[in-house]
Amino acid sequence: MTKHTSHMEIGISTFLAATPDPATGAAISHAERLRQAVDEIVLADQAGLDVYGIGEHHRPDYAGSSPAVVLAAAAAATKHIRLTSAVTVLPSDDPVRVYQSFSTLDAVSNGRAEIMAGRGSFIESFPLFGYSLDDYETLFEEKLELLLAIRASEKVAWRGGYRPAINNLGVYPRSEQNPLPVWIASGGTPQSAIRAGMLGLPIVFAIIGGMPERFAPLVDLYKRAAAQAGHNPDELQIATHSHGLIGETTEQAAELLFPAMQAQMNTIGRERGWAPYDRAAYDDARSLRGSLYVGDPEYVAEKIVLLRKNLGVTRFFLHVDVSTIPHIEIMRAIERLGTKVAPIVRKELARLEAKRL
Repeated sequence: MTKHTSHMEIGISTFLAATPDPATGAAISHAERLRQAVDEIVLADQAGLDVYGIGEHHRPDYAGSSPAVVLAAAAAATKHIRLTSAVTVLPSDDPVRVYQSFSTLDAVSNGRAEIMAGRGSFIESFPLFGYSLDDYETLFEEKLELLLAIRASEKVAWRGGYRPAINNLGVYPRSEQNPLPVWIASGGTPQSAIRAGMLGLPIVFAIIGGMPERFAPLVDLYKRAAAQAGHNPDELQIATHSHGLIGETTEQAAELLFPAMQAQMNTIGRERGWAPYDRAAYDDARSLRGSLYVGDPEYVAEKIVLLRKNLGVTRFFLHVDVSTIPHIEIMRAIERLGTKVAPIVRKELARLEAKRL
């Protein structure tokens, strides 16, 4: 992975939304949404984007319950783009199978696979796979330990409290990359930042509300924990994932995204007790210091450069996946991110780096 200080990876994250249209009630089929995902990854690769991530969900409004399978389908039709889960819900999965799925993806993609491990923002996978939410935290810790043990060694001797022990058995196939990249995904808790730092693992923060600069103390915590554990903080990778849409003009992007964004936020908000999402909240989030990356390519690039200055991120995921927007607009946004936004960001970061030197 490139570690130049002026380099920044830019990509797409998606949950493969198949949400019913708020006006008509019509919904895209899961099968169609999955086929669209492969088209998106191929386009993202052609547009020069660095990474494409698929989140794991097990509910009717999302199609991506098996990210590795979708990513493998796209691996054969792409050359450069890195392919990651965003996230793998590790507490309700088996780390052996997670490793095997992604090491297989790593092989078919010639070493482009990554795992983003998290606890998941939704909890439907716990009852589905027979786990108790009471064990939410300890399941993640134990299974992350096992996943990292498998990554580190062909033969594994491991014992834990939830999964049956493994007595010096091999896990195959081994990944093409050594080691297979494993990121920690965080919604913004100090504990997850400290854990990732201590382990020396790259971290991704989901910034879907408030001001991204609020995450600066978490980045500091992460780097301090890493340094205390003997890792070089300058070599750590930090990513963020945020919603947005890139249009021909800022006004066009803003008008296109708002109804779909409002419907999605209010659906999730009803489950979590959030206040209703209105235009004022949306416009505030679109402002320069807000968490929504909505606008023309120049404006979105300006916000990404600001994010880099405030948090030192090395990777940025734009989540453009709101299924009630026509898919052609999602495809245009992906193309603009790769061909227009990314070059502006890279040129500006190179200029700032040259100035610093």
